[in-house]
Amino acid sequence: MVRKLKYHEQKLLRRLDLVNWEASGGNLAEVRALRRYRVGRREDYVQYKTLARAVRALARRLRDLGPASSAFRARCAAALLEKLHGLGLVNSRQSLAVCEKLSAAAFCRRRLPCLLVKLRMAQNLRHAVTFVEQGHVRVGPEVVTDPALLVPRAVEDFITWVDASRLRQKVLDYNQERDDFDLAA
Repeated sequence: MVRKLKYHEQKLLRRLDLVNWEASGGNLAEVRALRRYRVGRREDYVQYKTLARAVRALARRLRDLGPASSAFRARCAAALLEKLHGLGLVNSRQSLAVCEKLSAAAFCRRRLPCLLVKLRMAQNLRHAVTFVEQGHVRVGPEVVTDPALLVPRAVEDFITWVDASRLRQKVLDYNQERDDFDLAA
């Protein structure tokens, strides 16, 4: 009796179950995290959850290895902890217990807008996302316009303003560090 939904209508209602909306894919904790970290695409957050789940499963498998493979377990655990520490997802390289507590929020905290707020280049996440989308920020020599960029710990020091950015000029004016050569250009 009800007409068949068109393609774009099916796409809009793909993750919405009007009968059991609490049990459907988007729960309140997920929506809260999307708003808190200003994640624009839900697919990014789902991917972060999948990666965190995979890391937790790997840490559990390493933990459950028998005593016969203790050298292998120590080598793999050190490699996993080194990789996660290099990405900035964990703070210490001491034990696998920190890997078992890894969540999608750790990935969200390593996104470029969150690091802009942490480095005090932006006042809040909304402004940081706007700065990135408008092309005011570069990571190393590359101008970044995607706010979903995950920044590793080693590259964190190379987050700067683009040379031609009006924001950079305002910051230099405020700090009275603007060069006369910049004024002519």
